[in-house]
Amino acid sequence: MSLIHALVLGITQGLAEYLPISSSGHLRLVPWLFGWDDFAGHPDLELAFDVSLHLGTLAGAVAYFRKDLVRLFRGGLLVLRDRRPASVGAVETAVHPVPEGTPDPIAGSTLADDGRLAWLLLLSAVPAALIGAVLESTFNELGKTEWLIGVFLIIFGLVLLWADGLGGRRGAHTLRLRDALVLGSAQALALAPGVSRSGATITAARWRGFSRDSAARVSFLMSLPITGGAVAFEMLDLFTGDGIPKGFGGALVVGILASAVTGWVAVWGTLHLVRTHTFKPFVVYRVVVGTAVILVAATGLR
Repeated sequence: MSLIHALVLGITQGLAEYLPISSSGHLRLVPWLFGWDDFAGHPDLELAFDVSLHLGTLAGAVAYFRKDLVRLFRGGLLVLRDRRPASVGAVETAVHPVPEGTPDPIAGSTLADDGRLAWLLLLSAVPAALIGAVLESTFNELGKTEWLIGVFLIIFGLVLLWADGLGGRRGAHTLRLRDALVLGSAQALALAPGVSRSGATITAARWRGFSRDSAARVSFLMSLPITGGAVAFEMLDLFTGDGIPKGFGGALVVGILASAVTGWVAVWGTLHLVRTHTFKPFVVYRVVVGTAVILVAATGLR
């Protein structure tokens, strides 16, 4: 695999993982449009590269949210140690609404509040993990149909536009059990290339009344447990097999660095953008790209 291909795909993964435009869809479409065939007949290469890209985006997001993660971790340990039941209603009434355009820090008023949020974020990973374990092969087959990826880009982009128009002023610390299950189930939809994990969870959060900043922050934090679990599972599978293929180390390093840096930029950029703008620019992009993909797939021009 050439280093240029690794760089392009790393940048694609890093940006598309956190922008609501579908990383899995773009990672399928970019090689398809350019006629790249780096992994033909070598599934071990594809696995190794997929692990590297997700490891990179995970590192980028952890670097951005490092201070929030420390508070969430400490709060989670506190709740576990004291075995305090989280009173959702009390937290929700204690947190003031977050007007659109206002940053919503994750840190709550107490460590107990942070601990409740931490455990709910972990819980949100369960639906996607269960559905992914059962239907992984089905979703992989969907990704081989390029025109269907285009359709998903359009449909779920328009759903995001609808949900964003509903408004909302809830802060991240008003996350409840029902919210975690709803957002977690939405996250499972992103196993189909073209849907977008961040797009689906942001859509669900806006539908549940969260502000734009809060919806994006909760979405990004939700990605960490599920991505971390997937990376750990894939790395175990990789190193218990044949390991990293010889001569492929350079591409892995380039992919990790590119996806980590652009992943951090995507998180930072999205949170800054949604304080003053709607999600409409992403919707327009999805509709344009989705339409182009459908036309290219129908005409065979590429």
